[in-house]
Amino acid sequence: MMYAAIMGYGTIGSGVAEILEKSRERIACGAGHEIKLKYVLDLRDFPDSPVADRIVHDFKVIEEDEQVKMVVETMGGVDPAYPFVKACLNAGKHVITSNKALVAAHGTELLQIARDRHVNFFFEASVGGGIPIIRTLYRCLTGEKILEITGILNGTTNFILTKMDREGAAFDRVLREAQELGYAERNPEADVEGHDTCRKIAILTALATGKEVHYEDINTEGITRITDTDFRYAKMMGTSVKLLGISRIQGGKVYARVAPVMIDKEHPLYSVCGVYNGILVKSDMLGTSMYYGSGAGKLPTASAVVADMIEAAQNADANVSFGWKAEQQAIADRGEWESRYFVRIAGDAKDHAEQVKAAFGEVRTFVLEGADEYAFLTAKMSEERFQKAAIAFDGERQKNGEEGIRQIIHAELEED
Repeated sequence: MMYAAIMGYGTIGSGVAEILEKSRERIACGAGHEIKLKYVLDLRDFPDSPVADRIVHDFKVIEEDEQVKMVVETMGGVDPAYPFVKACLNAGKHVITSNKALVAAHGTELLQIARDRHVNFFFEASVGGGIPIIRTLYRCLTGEKILEITGILNGTTNFILTKMDREGAAFDRVLREAQELGYAERNPEADVEGHDTCRKIAILTALATGKEVHYEDINTEGITRITDTDFRYAKMMGTSVKLLGISRIQGGKVYARVAPVMIDKEHPLYSVCGVYNGILVKSDMLGTSMYYGSGAGKLPTASAVVADMIEAAQNADANVSFGWKAEQQAIADRGEWESRYFVRIAGDAKDHAEQVKAAFGEVRTFVLEGADEYAFLTAKMSEERFQKAAIAFDGERQKNGEEGIRQIIHAELEED
């Protein structure tokens, strides 16, 4: 028998406890012996819960109990998760976490402590909820050279964008609905500003390269500027807008970003809707593969945690070689990134045709009936070139007393 503890009895922690009880025999079969929950650490008491007799309020109880060989961290955030997890690893306990903020900020150090102590630090549930993407990268694709990882990695933003796309609704209204349904937090900044997706693509990039990736180095845009008008154009163009975390490994450089991106129906991620996540991986031998499923939720996320617990039990006395080392992976300057750009401009397209062509080259123009604006789609170009053109173009318009550019969205579309 292997004794375990859970730190944090919220949505995911309670889900882990539920699965450990309901799937006890199946877990024991996979792990090689029973995993028994001994403690649940939380500030609150849960007198009516199945774990009422195992609730503790003092972390030291878990840290100092030599019977406890495995600790699950589902508290979220960095403090006190980081010092607690670090202490558990140093005490010779395996740690499993669903906490992407912890992994993104301190994963390098915690992985090294685990190696030094011959235990494991697993974090499958930190990216993609119940989608087994991390284990896929270090097990199934271990012989592959990863060339690109592109993902819809946040269910909240995907729910919002899907509703805007299907219903023509405004961002603020759909955000309120997402909060009422429990998909979005009261303070949704981490989701809608792209920070959550940024941390996840940083973790995946570190796994792909074997080097530490600082998520702060990844250029990140959220979805707060996306409007129902953008989706009217998207329908006209046969496209949609998704918040994507993208990491491309080319010529020894890593190009990574988080941004709303216009994609067409041929793109594998186009049909990933609602609160679901989808992750596209391109590698040198397999080619393109895609992983789809519930990116959040009590039992889907807890399922990924339990899978890590089983692997830890299978390797009770050994460290599983995976993760990344302390060498830092540089992220290429955003100016080098190449894509197409969707641009919305106030006024009449015919009046500005020559001006647009001079600044951006040949473009494809779109006009919405009854609108006081038009839009165009550029050819593929570097962001540095595009930004210089956009600043000069905007400046000329404003000098003439005209409104500047209203919207810019990256577009991953094939050339016309």
